[in-house]
Amino acid sequence: QVRIVPTPMAVPVLMFAGGVIGNITAIAALSGSNQGRKSSAFFALVCGLAVTDLLGTCLASPITIATYLDRNVLDDRNLCEFHSFLLLFFGVAGLSIIFAMSGERYLAICCPYTYQRCGIDKYFARKCLFCIYFSNIVFCCLPVMGMSESTCQPSQTWCFINWRANELLPAAYSFLYASVSFLLILMTIILNFAVCGTLLIMRRRKVQNPVTRGSTRARWTALSSDVEAQMMTVLMVTSVVVLGCSAPLVVRVFANQITQKENSQADLAAIRIAAVNAILDPWIYILLRRTLFRKVRKFSKRVYSSRKSKTPCSQSDHHQGLAATKGTLQAAMHSQAGSSPSSSSLSGRKAQCPACSIDFIDD
Repeated sequence: QVRIVPTPMAVPVLMFAGGVIGNITAIAALSGSNQGRKSSAFFALVCGLAVTDLLGTCLASPITIATYLDRNVLDDRNLCEFHSFLLLFFGVAGLSIIFAMSGERYLAICCPYTYQRCGIDKYFARKCLFCIYFSNIVFCCLPVMGMSESTCQPSQTWCFINWRANELLPAAYSFLYASVSFLLILMTIILNFAVCGTLLIMRRRKVQNPVTRGSTRARWTALSSDVEAQMMTVLMVTSVVVLGCSAPLVVRVFANQITQKENSQADLAAIRIAAVNAILDPWIYILLRRTLFRKVRKFSKRVYSSRKSKTPCSQSDHHQGLAATKGTLQAAMHSQAGSSPSSSSLSGRKAQCPACSIDFIDD
């Protein structure tokens, strides 16, 4: 008798394919970055997140897909505990790495002296990743050590901790896991908002203290503002994805342990939404690469300037007159500068200024 594969199997298959393709594409895109960007701590953390999401997808999804072919797959106690460990570990490990990324940006922007004094670079980030992996492995192995137990959920397609336990230790672990995940999400959002506030203050100071056009400081200001905008876009989009994908599972852990009421459909939806996090994360770094980000910014500036140019004739004539006067003055200044060798040497020194090539964030 031929077994008919149920249609819901398409959901985990598509999620598996999306996670693998997205994370491999992200890793390939990151590997194409130049050596200067590869030496930064943020680059190492982004690579660590992509590799973590890829491993989680490749290890957990095949077991889930196998359950749609044979509902008795998770009857094996060892496999059920392993699947539960995978969901626990890669869930909290991804949140920990994203929190570390936000912490690195907070120190770089808000505490630059501390950032330099601590020597935060790619080697420091690798040590941080090792600590994240080690601590989370120990934390997620506690159910296997007897603090909690892994149970097959009513859908028979995934295993997780017993989050409706009446015993003290299993209930304590459920609250502990949910609390750690909640704190990681909360601290990530707080750090990102703190960096946003700092950047807004810096931008206001730049507006209040205008610089001469063409100077080294002007070029550095334009470069840093472009980098800051892309950096904050990446962090804020990541925060929205983390909040939207991880919060439902945290809520379900608290709800199951407090109310003791079973809602298998809500639990399955929460774990699937949490798995979407590993699918969306790599596309954030693919779609928000600096080259694409600059193109979007140029397009938006073009649209804004075209709208701004649609003004009444009297105002346009006035602006044209001012522009003509300004062009005449600039031509006179350039003619004087051309006869002065000191000005040309000064501009050459400015063009070679190393500060203008500094990068804060990676593609």
